[in-house]
Amino acid sequence: MTDKTQWRKELLAARKAVSPQVATAEATSLLRGAVDLVQMLRAKLVCAYVPMAAEPGDIRLLDSLRAAGVRVLLPLASGEEPLDWAEYTGEDSLAPGPFKILEPIGDRLGQAAVGTAQVVFIPALAVDRRGVRLGRGAGHYDRSLEFATATSLLIAVVRDEEIVPELPVFSHDVRVDGVLTPSGGVEFLR
Repeated sequence: MTDKTQWRKELLAARKAVSPQVATAEATSLLRGAVDLVQMLRAKLVCAYVPMAAEPGDIRLLDSLRAAGVRVLLPLASGEEPLDWAEYTGEDSLAPGPFKILEPIGDRLGQAAVGTAQVVFIPALAVDRRGVRLGRGAGHYDRSLEFATATSLLIAVVRDEEIVPELPVFSHDVRVDGVLTPSGGVEFLR
């Protein structure tokens, strides 16, 4: 397929078909892979996100990172601007944002805060072997990842079957360094 819209349609339909039991098991595997990575890197600060709808993972990943001694920043979306960031301090620190996505209610740290993270976990619908990531199409992460440093690891989080040979790519698409999957843990792509 060469059309991102068609890719999104098919991938979202496949995600909706995943049973709750499989989703929970995958979320447990993802949190182990994420914690293993940050411990291996001795990372002190990561950017992550709260999975929504049928996205792989769950809030336990954020809590596991915090339990491992890692400071976790989550995105705050507003219009077409790059994402702002605030610290996740537990589930009670979250409230629905303007797009009905759970966001931290603490102090805003600014768009450049993503540049302080050693690892940035990024939602994706699919990733190809070149590091091309397919998101939901709003461009929030592509605009925001320009603030990440060259030493920040950009890791897309997907289900096993969402690693594909090749996705359509545009000049504004920011490529990721690796992918986190339930069965493979972290795999570096480039």
